[in-house]
Amino acid sequence: MAWGRGYRRNWTAVAGALVTGLFLVLAAIAPLIAPGDPLRIGTHPLYPPSWSFIFGTDDLGRDVLKEIIHGARNSLFVGFLAAGTAGLIGVLVGGVAGYCGGLVDEVLMRLSEFNQVLPRFFLALVGVTLFGPSLASIILIIGLIAWPLTACLFRGDVLRLREREHVVASRALGARDGRLLVRVILPNALPPVIAQVSLQVGTAILIEAGLAFLGLGDPTVVSWGAMLYNGQRFMRQAWWLAAFPGLALSLVVSGINLLGDGLSAAWNPRLRQGPGPGTVPWQGLLTVAARKHDHLGS
Repeated sequence: MAWGRGYRRNWTAVAGALVTGLFLVLAAIAPLIAPGDPLRIGTHPLYPPSWSFIFGTDDLGRDVLKEIIHGARNSLFVGFLAAGTAGLIGVLVGGVAGYCGGLVDEVLMRLSEFNQVLPRFFLALVGVTLFGPSLASIILIIGLIAWPLTACLFRGDVLRLREREHVVASRALGARDGRLLVRVILPNALPPVIAQVSLQVGTAILIEAGLAFLGLGDPTVVSWGAMLYNGQRFMRQAWWLAAFPGLALSLVVSGINLLGDGLSAAWNPRLRQGPGPGTVPWQGLLTVAARKHDHLGS
């Protein structure tokens, strides 16, 4: 497929896919490579990185590497489910607004704009304070505040696709609006939505880490944000407590963002149209300049 070849030529996108895949594998096999309860108190507090504890231990003697591996599972779980929830809401709102138009479109888009004006993290902070710091509430709250971008993107594609000849013909033959939206328009507008949702995964992970850093994360699971909060108290005597969770958080968010950027570029036909094989970007400019010079000389 054309978009697949375009994605493979983008080395940053491939690197992002590899990093994301690595953390997904670590999250999937976490109980196998790091068995036991990662929150269980150990007997070697503030032990520096060594062969016994590769990433050292924290002030309660817990293995930092084990916490990072299990924290990857929780962070990716929150990120993908929250982004998926936002994507579903965005597709529903954007699809109804774009296909129905009129007053329905106006009301839904004004609601979307109002949601975008408010700061996301502040809304998440208020929501977790009201409904409690559990993984389920954090996922739902992030999903409820992150849908407007997906809704606007999907609405634009619906407005463009609903006037296509095959959609107009299907409508003239008596096809129902819901069937047209789900069976005809959605498959053609889905790739950009998937790329947008993939970019929201990193944002959801950062919001969850920020909430945990402030003490509003789920206390029953490992969170990189809580590890960062605990580590900043021991920056001078135990640098590894903040360094390794911060590095893991940076890597996974960067990898997911690079993956999303690669998907956006691969599915965008205008970005796929680059210089031909064997050429460099400035060759086209030199060709145009040479033609202008010949024309002026003649």
